Amino acid sequence: MEKLFPTLMGVDAKSSLTVNKARDAGKGLSALFENICYDLHHVDTSPPSSAELTKEDAFEYFRQMSVIRNMEKTLSALYKEKKIRGFCHLYSGQEAVGVGVHSVMSPEDTAITSYRCHGWIYLLSKSVQGVIAELLAGTTGCARGKGGSMHMYAPRLYGGNGIVGSHIPLGTGVAFAHQYKNDGAVCVTLYGDGAANQGQTAETFNLAKIKSIPVLYLIENNMYAMGTSVLRHCANPLLYTRGDTIPGMRIDGMDIVTVREAARFGLDYVRSGKGPFIVEAVTYRYFGHSMSDPGTSYRSRDEIKQVRDTKDPIMLLKEKILSSELGTEEELKNIDKDAKAEVDKALKASLADKEAPLEELVCDIYSDFKGTVRLPAFGKFIQHKNVGFSKQAVK
Repeated sequence: MEKLFPTLMGVDAKSSLTVNKARDAGKGLSALFENICYDLHHVDTSPPSSAELTKEDAFEYFRQMSVIRNMEKTLSALYKEKKIRGFCHLYSGQEAVGVGVHSVMSPEDTAITSYRCHGWIYLLSKSVQGVIAELLAGTTGCARGKGGSMHMYAPRLYGGNGIVGSHIPLGTGVAFAHQYKNDGAVCVTLYGDGAANQGQTAETFNLAKIKSIPVLYLIENNMYAMGTSVLRHCANPLLYTRGDTIPGMRIDGMDIVTVREAARFGLDYVRSGKGPFIVEAVTYRYFGHSMSDPGTSYRSRDEIKQVRDTKDPIMLLKEKILSSELGTEEELKNIDKDAKAEVDKALKASLADKEAPLEELVCDIYSDFKGTVRLPAFGKFIQHKNVGFSKQAVK
């Protein structure tokens, strides 16, 4: 691991940002962080090497990451209790990517991701219950219990998609719709290092570049495609260069300030009409590929421990807040306590939820259809309805 992180990121294994003491310049307490590192590909204008972080933003990022971490711990326990069935891919360790990118998206921007989607569902729906209830097949789940872990949705989030790389063309299509409507929005299309090797990825890059489609390709490179290291399954492991003429950058995906500034730069580039941009965020997943994978047959427990001890995204943000004096240990403890309480409340409500009736299998198939749909299990036709999101699944 000592060699793996620098090889993939071009930066030291520990956060490289220089921390300055917080100050109040009349707009609330903020701190300046310097020496942000990027590896660049065909980028003409260098992104900023420093960034301001306000106390308000720092606390909100810490809260969101804490909620996601505690939510995933809860889902892991529910899976082991066999209350969750099927596939389940956890986001623990990758929180800085989701929270950092989401923080600079506009209200009109959209996103699409793969099956490791729980964190993104929470960020765009603001509902922990919408995630937990979905995995428990409850009606207050984000897809009313019909999607499960891999097929989850939220406003402006087009899934949760179960087939590796299949959503990359779809996200580019959503971005093309933004371009066609001239609404100024960007589609953030997220995928992992495994999907980077899919054929449709290269095909999509070509079309996106030709048409200058407003799409930000965000690679959540957690270093292992199922059980294979990116250094073994990629002839060119520099994934941010795979777009050929599409500009890109590689960053430390465990550092939320770096992620936020890289995403801001990429979104601004795309929104200016220059076409697609690639950001490769090098991150790490603490659990196995899915809950059926112990995650220790292809990497050592020592490696996982080293990342947790030196690169944990929540720990790194906590260190920034304390060393810059943006906040105190007690304040952060209270935020984490509130995050746990939010998850516990959602868990209690989700466990009390009920499954949707079988007739709901024919609901929400079409956006505007008043006819009937045949349901083989009943041997008859059922009236199609648009039920939509539950109030608990979207806040």
